[in-house]
Amino acid sequence: MKTTLDIPDPLFRQAKARAALRGISLRQFVSEALEEKVTAPASGRAGSVEPPWMRGFGALADLHLETGKIEALIAEEFEVLDEEDRS
Repeated sequence: MKTTLDIPDPLFRQAKARAALRGISLRQFVSEALEEKVTAPASGRAGSVEPPWMRGFGALADLHLETGKIEALIAEEFEVLDEEDRS
């Protein structure tokens, strides 16, 4: 199927250069890129794909609990005045 796409010039140049480096046509490069994007597993958000690093780190699911603990410790520490600050 043939279609016409409006691709920003910098992106077009990058795609054409990458295709040339791989020794394939721009048509094949774009087809492969679209196929990767379309067949990638979808994450919980509509229309987005989970970055590879999130799989490796478990999406840092419990990080917000640690952040809360750290913020509480910082707030507690700032409540304490040093002797030199009291004068």
